[in-house]
Amino acid sequence: MPLLSLKTSAAIEDGQKTKLLGQLSKIVADDLGKPVQYVMVTIEQADIVHARDASPAAFVDVRSIGGLNADVNATMCGHVCLLLGEELGILPERVYMNFVDVPASSWGTNGGVFGG
Repeated sequence: MPLLSLKTSAAIEDGQKTKLLGQLSKIVADDLGKPVQYVMVTIEQADIVHARDASPAAFVDVRSIGGLNADVNATMCGHVCLLLGEELGILPERVYMNFVDVPASSWGTNGGVFGG
């Protein structure tokens, strides 16, 4: 159950948000090699200051049960930074990403956990 959580200070219109949710879902599914129906994406508006500058910025947290590694993380970072630049005008150097490999027993859904 991969999850990508985007927090950004960039303004996002409602129609643009729906499009962005779909694009981010596809990136996660493609880069992790997992079915898109298992991917969850969230977008939150946030006040962000990076290097004492309040220009548009983003923090992206990616969590997955398996699939994350140095190569996948670098590829996904490139794809997400490109998309955020094209869609929201956020410079790549103003995007921070965090990748967390979650044990299956630490992730729950539907009244239980994945690994347990």
